[in-house]
Amino acid sequence: MTKRIFHSICFTATAVITASLVMTVLVLYSYFAEVHHDRLESQTKLTAHSLANEGMSFFDGLNAYDYRVTWIAADGCVIYDTSKDAATMENHADREEVAEAMENGYGESSRASSTLTERLIYSAQRLPDGTIVRLSCSQFTVFSLMPKMILPLVVIIVFTGGLSLFIAYRLSKKIVKPLNELDLDAPLHNTVYSEIMPLLERIDAQQNELKHHAETLRKKQNEFNTATENMNEGLIVLNNKGIILSINRKASELLSISSFGVGKNLLELNRSGDLRVIVETASGGELAETVMNIDGLDYHFSASPVFSDSEAAGVALLIFDITDKEKAEQMRREFTANVSHEIKTPLHAISGYAEIMQNGLVKPEDTGEFAGRIYSETQRMITLVDDIIKLSKLDEGANTLMFEEMKLLDTANSAVQRLEQPAAEMKINLSVGGDDVTVIAEPQLVSGIVYNLCDNAIKYNRENGSVSVLIKDCGDYAQISVSDTGIGIPPDKLDRIFERFYRVDKSRSKQVGGTGLGLSIVKHSAALLNAEIEVESVVKGGTTISVRLPKKQRQQVPA
Repeated sequence: MTKRIFHSICFTATAVITASLVMTVLVLYSYFAEVHHDRLESQTKLTAHSLANEGMSFFDGLNAYDYRVTWIAADGCVIYDTSKDAATMENHADREEVAEAMENGYGESSRASSTLTERLIYSAQRLPDGTIVRLSCSQFTVFSLMPKMILPLVVIIVFTGGLSLFIAYRLSKKIVKPLNELDLDAPLHNTVYSEIMPLLERIDAQQNELKHHAETLRKKQNEFNTATENMNEGLIVLNNKGIILSINRKASELLSISSFGVGKNLLELNRSGDLRVIVETASGGELAETVMNIDGLDYHFSASPVFSDSEAAGVALLIFDITDKEKAEQMRREFTANVSHEIKTPLHAISGYAEIMQNGLVKPEDTGEFAGRIYSETQRMITLVDDIIKLSKLDEGANTLMFEEMKLLDTANSAVQRLEQPAAEMKINLSVGGDDVTVIAEPQLVSGIVYNLCDNAIKYNRENGSVSVLIKDCGDYAQISVSDTGIGIPPDKLDRIFERFYRVDKSRSKQVGGTGLGLSIVKHSAALLNAEIEVESVVKGGTTISVRLPKKQRQQVPA
């Protein structure tokens, strides 16, 4: 503030001094120009009087000093000139001052010289015989006078500038001193300028309000600490720079961070790569999760962004013990894989016997139909096993996925081609169209999504119906939509169609050979691709299932 007051005073003083000097120079120049003009007029009239009495003899031995004298005839021809040969000079009748003198008896004018440093002044007087005498002289302009005035101006500016700086320094110190000595802990106890008393009253009111808020926050903080300290889950709150704002006892134990870690960067206290990934992902505004093994136990880390004004202002990190859950999940995956593996061998044997029966090695009247059913059921069970194996692989997470650039339209066409025969058997019209969108994804998963959606749409369609696949470019996303004209899905069953082995129409599923796992595979594949699924269906009016797939996959966090 002292600097601002000091600068304001200096600026004001400088402006006043500059304006005063400019006005003084202009007034003095105007005054001396007027004196110069009056003197030229007087000299012209005296010269006219003498010339009228003496005639040409007036010029004998004449010393005009700084004046130029020109005698002009009534027709404008130059009779005599003190500076040039009259015979070589042009007619002057059209000169402004001469024309005015011929008409009114006296005339004057001024013209700029070839440079900006001088101005020529002319004064003309008519004689009794009609001739004109003209005197001229040069007058310096303001531009020519400035160099001569630099020294006195500099002296004046230096003196007044120094005086202004001294006064400005003293005044600014004197004005600010009471403000610097304010006691803000007791604003109303200060005796200072009356103009700032409203400000001091406002500060006092705000301080009282802040004390009240601080007390409320302290109580809430104590309640929060009491609740989090007794949690069986770890909880860490970070700001947008990764600084620990709060950490409970469980999290301190798991990550080996003492309570003194508050105020420090979490990633400097624990350098786990998986932890860094989820914290940085959450700081970017996205939910991130991972599983870490600590002392032989599995813990699920969930990092959620905390938003303020639509921006990620921090991260809330929750840590859960999922050791038992992981073991159960592992057992389930192993059971599914083992059962699928064990059941596949006898199924192939049954398929072989059925083929033998079809070749006529049993009674002719029973062989065809019986063997055909066995073979059909065998193929259906083999398909079931294949689907279970696929789901088991998908349950393993994103560790083995290989993302690459691919064209959705080509992938969709390739998947649909494999279904042309079953579609033709049911007289279903298959079509693929849309935008030629390129995405970064796992080709087998995308192909599986399209294949299973189309396979489902064919199996649950009506005869002479249609199935269409539409690829659409949606900016950051690409959308795959599969629409059919089939039986549709009741609204109360839409939430369950992605469950394993769930069938909307069980009797129809047996007829068409559905396993009930197709949409489950689609759901798991979409989750691994960070895709979203939308379902629109009308009973007996068809179904449209859309998968919104990001064009660029973010870094996968191992599950």
